[in-house]
Amino acid sequence: QVHLVESGGGLVQAGGSLRLSCVASGIIESINTMGWYRQAPGKQRELVAAMSRAASTKYEDFVKGRFTISRNNAKNTWYLQMNNLSPEDTAVYYCHADSYGRDIWGKGTLVTVSS
Repeated sequence: QVHLVESGGGLVQAGGSLRLSCVASGIIESINTMGWYRQAPGKQRELVAAMSRAASTKYEDFVKGRFTISRNNAKNTWYLQMNNLSPEDTAVYYCHADSYGRDIWGKGTLVTVSS
């Protein structure tokens, strides 16, 4: 099994930056892809960015050029660097892993961007 714990959320002003971290534990080698999703109040959860085992990345259009997903294999940690944040980025951000075809979720970390 895989367990995910996010951190790094908080309150930031528009135009600011935050870096989210996701530490994975358990059967790390079972992870095929890791990603970040977010859910804003009253909206459905949506993909933000993802990275495959081979380190290929995917970004949704609304974060291209602003957010960067990366990983540190030695620390079993994935990151989401978020720059030039806007109030529309306010949401709970969830770390996600595909482990043996199963969806694994962290509990989420709240990001609030003030105008």
